Amino acid sequence: MDFMRLLKSIEELLYELVSWLLFYPLTMWRTLRQPQAMMRYADVELTDDIAEQYTETLSPPLFLLITLLLAHGVELGLVNQTTPWSPPALLANDSNLLMFRAVAFSILPLLMAVKLLHHKGARLTRDTLRAPFYSQCYITAPFALALSIGMLLSRTASQKALAAGLAFILVAFVWYVIVETRWFKSDLGLSTAQAALRVLWTMVQALVAIFMAGAAIVFGTGGAPA
Repeated sequence: MDFMRLLKSIEELLYELVSWLLFYPLTMWRTLRQPQAMMRYADVELTDDIAEQYTETLSPPLFLLITLLLAHGVELGLVNQTTPWSPPALLANDSNLLMFRAVAFSILPLLMAVKLLHHKGARLTRDTLRAPFYSQCYITAPFALALSIGMLLSRTASQKALAAGLAFILVAFVWYVIVETRWFKSDLGLSTAQAALRVLWTMVQALVAIFMAGAAIVFGTGGAPA
């Protein structure tokens, strides 16, 4: 009986992993094509039974995590090992670096969700935070992917690659700010200028938090290894 249960678990795991090959690009395409609709979809799906949630796409946190995993894999495959950048000891391990990136990029949707709840006057609890956080994860994923690719290209010695990397970073920020501004405007009933200012200020706060977390790791581990 235990052996059959193990086989069933392996079967379900294999199906889940293979299904990602279809639903990941589908989720990415739908997010890029209709980001506002995907954010509303994330909210609505949480009202369904757990077994019925996100049956047409990947769940938002999983989508963000897989995106960061892909970005990390691209970096491992393409970055020249002679690149002068050297990570601190704690982040020299691939799993630790990936975990740090997951936490760092999760700060952005977390702060956006908190700001949305705050401006609505809603009480901040684990339950009220879940829906806005999930919706924010959908649009954070393509932003994180484009930003990671841009930073990767900007670390190369080629001028063309540097220009392409800066273009990726610029497009990523512009797309993200536009999508967030539209969401804040429609969800909170703000003017375009008010929504944009709130989005930009929240992004600044998120970047400061990420920088402080990175600095704490660097100085806490004695800096980069020689």
